Amino acid sequence: MLSADFGNLQSMCEMINASQADWLHFDVMDGVFVPNISFGFPVIEAIKKHCTKMLDVHIMIVNPEKYVQRFAKAGAGMLTFHYEAANNPQEVIDLIRAEGIQVGISINPDVPVSAIEPFIKSVDMVLLMTVFAGFGGQKFIEESYNRIDELREMISRLNPTCLIEVDGGVTLDNAAKLFEHGVNVLVAGSTVFNTANPSDTIESLLKA
Repeated sequence: MLSADFGNLQSMCEMINASQADWLHFDVMDGVFVPNISFGFPVIEAIKKHCTKMLDVHIMIVNPEKYVQRFAKAGAGMLTFHYEAANNPQEVIDLIRAEGIQVGISINPDVPVSAIEPFIKSVDMVLLMTVFAGFGGQKFIEESYNRIDELREMISRLNPTCLIEVDGGVTLDNAAKLFEHGVNVLVAGSTVFNTANPSDTIESLLKA
């Protein structure tokens, strides 16, 4: 949603509802964990009124444990926090789980994949950042394929139902390769919204 036209959010929701997209992804930034600020609870609550797809909320904020209940109440169906931003990742996982929504954990490209191994059994999804969190429109980091392979092996061994999501530099040129490496969920912002027909682009990504 970060790449959408914020002056026409209702029409964006209507397009997403009619498209083949499964989820609507939110990037929530606090200006502390990442050097950018995006939007908070009022925007999520407003979108929830119009969007029929699951809200996939990625929080790039410090002290995520303080806000779990509010994000759940605002309408998050999946809440993903950063391993690096939490003093006690398992505590955050348990808090999200207690709200009855799905749990995701994320890491930036400079964090070893092995760092999240202790939490794989407890989450529904791992969001592997393929750019550094904080800004849209960045170029995909090619080394990410090796990290995806490492994560896929770990998940196959510990929690086969856990999803792999990637965010950052996803395009029509690399979508097929990402699926081949075992990615389940693609986050595409500018690739979708910077095209003449976003709905067709979503369909093309899913068929890659």
